[in-house]
Order: sequence, then C-alpha cells, then structure tokens
Amino acid sequence: MKFLLAAINAKYIHSNLGVYSLKQYAAPRARKVQVEIGEYTINHQMEHILEDIYKRKPDAVGFSCYIWNISYVMELVKDMKKVLPRTHIWLGGPEVSYCARRILEDHREVTGVMIGEGEETFARLLEEYQKIEGAEGRPASEEEISKKASAFSGTAVRLMKEGGKEQAAENDPAPFLDMDDIPFAYGDLAGFENRIIYYESSRGCPFSCSYCLSSIEKKVRFRSIELVKKELDFFLDHKVPQVKFVDRTFNCRKDHAMAVWKHIRDHDNGITNFHFEISADLLDEEELELLETLRPGLIQLEIGVQTANPDTIREIRRRTDLDKLKKAVGRIKKSRRVHQHLDLIAGLPFEDYESFGRSFCQVYAMEPDELQLGFLKVLKGSYMEEMAESYGLLYRSEPPYEVLSTRWLSYGDVIRLKGVEEMVEVYYNSRQFIHTLKALEQEFPSPFAMFESLADHYEEKNLYGAKHSRIARYEILYQFIESLKPEKELGRYRDLLIYDLYLRENVKSRPYFASDQTAWKEEIKPLYDGYFRRHRQKDRRMVHIERMEDGRKILFDYEERDPIDYNGKAQELSDAGEENG
Repeated sequence: MKFLLAAINAKYIHSNLGVYSLKQYAAPRARKVQVEIGEYTINHQMEHILEDIYKRKPDAVGFSCYIWNISYVMELVKDMKKVLPRTHIWLGGPEVSYCARRILEDHREVTGVMIGEGEETFARLLEEYQKIEGAEGRPASEEEISKKASAFSGTAVRLMKEGGKEQAAENDPAPFLDMDDIPFAYGDLAGFENRIIYYESSRGCPFSCSYCLSSIEKKVRFRSIELVKKELDFFLDHKVPQVKFVDRTFNCRKDHAMAVWKHIRDHDNGITNFHFEISADLLDEEELELLETLRPGLIQLEIGVQTANPDTIREIRRRTDLDKLKKAVGRIKKSRRVHQHLDLIAGLPFEDYESFGRSFCQVYAMEPDELQLGFLKVLKGSYMEEMAESYGLLYRSEPPYEVLSTRWLSYGDVIRLKGVEEMVEVYYNSRQFIHTLKALEQEFPSPFAMFESLADHYEEKNLYGAKHSRIARYEILYQFIESLKPEKELGRYRDLLIYDLYLRENVKSRPYFASDQTAWKEEIKPLYDGYFRRHRQKDRRMVHIERMEDGRKILFDYEERDPIDYNGKAQELSDAGEENG
C-alpha cells in the first residue's frame, strides 16, 4: 500500500515540517505501508501537480491544509477523484480541523479529515490500512477504513447508517503528545539545499490572542533541551543556510530560550542563521546580555507588536508591556547583531485609521530592520471568528479570509492602508533607501503621513500594477521629492539617493538624475589607485567611488557588507585619498 503525503507550499524555498514529522512518527508502526512525500508550491500549475500524483499511483493521499493552500487543495481534490477514483483522500491541518464535518458534507471526494495534532492519528490510520490489507489480501475500501478510523480520536469520517444513509462522525482531537516522543523529522537533508528548514522545540502558546489558533491550545509542551541540542548540531554540521523555529512564542520559558541561544552561539559554524518568533517584552537583562554576544547575523527575531492601542491590546487578549518592548528592541538594535522584524495588524477591534497610523509611528520609531504591515485574517476556530458580528467584522469569503471592514475601519480605509503597505515594503523593508527616507520623513508630520503621500503619488501617476526595476524605484522616489521641494534643495536628495543606490551594489546603469561622473574621472582615478595600493588584496570590481554634488568623494566597498542589512561599507575620502572615519 502506498500513502502519499502531499504539501503545497507558498514558495519553493519553504518546506512542510508537518508531513516529514508524520512520516517519521508512523514509520516504526506501519512498515508495510510505503509512505512518500510530495512537495509542491502554489506557483505550480495545478495540472502538473495532478499529473505527478497520478504517476505515483498512490492508494491514499493526505493533503496538509493551511489558509495559503486550501483553495488549491480543494481544486486538486475534485479532479483527483476523476483520474484516481479508487484513491482515498485525507485532509489535515488547521484549515480543516475546525470545520471537519462541513468539509465532509460539502466535498464527497474526501474520505476523511485528521483533526488537530496528526502524528498519532496518522500512525493509527496506517496501522488499520495495514491490518485490512494483510488480512484480506486487498486494499481497504473507503467504508472499511472509515469504520475503523471512527473508533479513535483525531478523525472525522462518513459512516453508513441504517437505510443506506451516510452521516458524518466527528471525534475529539487526538490527545497531545509528549514532544520527546516525536522523532526528528529530517533523516537526511537531500533536496533541502537552499531551502528554509522548519523546526519546532515546543508546541502551544501561553497567551490567548483572539486572532490566533495557538490560543486554543493552552498547554505549552517543550522538547527536552538535550534532544534539541543534538538536532541543532545536525543542522550546524550540515551548514544549512537557515533554520526557522515555528515555536509560537519561543522565549515564553527563559531557561529553554537561553539554552538554545547559548548552544548555537557556542557551536556557530559562521553560516547558519536561526529565526525565532518572540515576545520582546519578556526579555530580561540576562537574555539581552546573551543576545549581545552573538555573531552578527546568527539569529533574527520576529516580534509581533500588532498594535499600540491599549484598548485594542485588551480586547484581543494580549498582555503587552509596550515600554518594555520598546526598550528591548532599542537595546538589541544598538548592538547591531540581530535582525529584528516587527509586525503590525490592521483591522483589529477598536483600531480606526488614525489609531493605526499612531501605532505605525510608534513601531516605526523603533527602527526595525523590517516592518510588516499585515491585515487581519479571520481564522476558523479562533475567538476573532466568534466575535466577528459584534465587531461588525466583514472579511473575504475565500482564504485567507482577510478583513474587508470593521466598525472602526471602512473598506476605503483598508484600501488606503494597502497602498501604505506596498510603499513600506518597497521603500523601507528593502533597506535600499535608508538615508533618503530618514531625511524625507522630516518633510512630513509623521512617517505614516510620508508613506500615505507616497502611496497617493503612485495612485495619481498610475504606477501600481507595473513591475518596476530597482533604478525605476529610485527615479519614482526622486520625482515624488521633486513634487515637494524646490530645485535648489534637490541636490541634497540626489546625493542621498545615489548614496543609498551604491550602498547595496556597484550598479552599471544609473538613474537619469545622477550626475555625470565623466567630468570627475581624472580626479577620481588617483583615489582608486591610492586605495588599492593601501589594500592590495581588494578586488577592483568590488569597489566604487562616487563624486557627490556637494563635492564629497564616497568609497563603497562591497567586500565588507553589514550582516544585518547587507549594505556595503561606505567611507568618505579626503582630497589626498585617505579614508575618513
């Protein structure tokens, strides 16, 4: 018997920890069942995924279901039953666990749903398939396997009742597992080159944020630290580029977080980066001091601020000490060792457009390396879904169930915030306009107003929807500045834009507003020669010198990059060619 675990990921670089964990957990108990993994992406043509599944000829397929892939999964399910009519189809994951009965009622093609934590349920399911095939010498029928599966927790199936009428039977989720009973998901790393490796050292979350499914599971379970260290060594020994912890609040237990951070610091291979989702306001002095000892770029932190509105914080059941969070973020930033990604969510209760703008400015003032402006997703099974009517919360009918409007935020406001989101992504999160934005924000009442105005410029000039080159982004920003400032003040901004442009790379094409360097060729050549005499090991292709409109000569060295924002090193040269500062 062959059971295919199919994962449709958002991008190729992503992997699906769930299907690997299911396979490893079930392996000792269902040795006669051949379990295969098929990983695809939502960017694949659905017909190509269907074709691959057909060629594998599985007896059963299990799809891992999330908000980003459920539409694709259901499209495949309908067509798969047409070309593989005898293949059983199982669904599992958060997008089906809280509506299993409805899934079975609406989708006749689905054999059953695995509810909640899936390892034990999957292992028992394979055991039943194995028993039936061993006893009968033939594959199990859907009716047979459904009857067997209905007897244990973690499943929803159809049962045949008297009179030939079918009825959905839904059981409670499977009991939580001891984390140490779950085997390491990665027997080897073949096929994982240049991909993000997902890893969990805990399950559950101690907090009760109303928009999050993790709040449903109150109990937090940890993998023993010695086992975690052993598994981290596997990643370090194989020099994988990035390991992303999927723990919901990694630092909710201090001794666990400290042990992991100390281990990766003491066994750093100089290559592997680790990503953690944390609550920054939980960090104490000892943890902050430890973070200051890490190699720059060794870890990155994702910090969910979500809102700075105290009424909203209370309503969504968060416990956030914003002052402590701000101090921790500032302390970490000062050390220049850790990349910090801060999140905001638009569409939360009691947060109107003006309130969100204030929240934005407070987080922007913390100067994160990345600021994600996200929009509320109303997840099935969440408390937010229960409260939707009370909040006047309207959201899209199809995944990812994103907010359309609330009592406090109109759909027009959401559209405006979408524009701000895109400008933040292009001009702030790219880290390619750092110095220009720092100066430009002084021209506006607030940073939020600056991004609003820039979004309006894109709208007025019909710039949305087109794929702009990097140089074009600089030219658009310059044109925006032109609309604000008189000609006599534009030279400063041209210099700032060119400075930012060459910080990242030695570009060959230049924006139309860049000054012609030909006139300064004879002045710049001796500066190159002097620099390479002093630094004989340098690669000439990795150095650029720019003569600015204000007369400064700036040298950009791309062999010495900042590990946090990846920008090159910039130095002002004296007239004698010596580096200043």
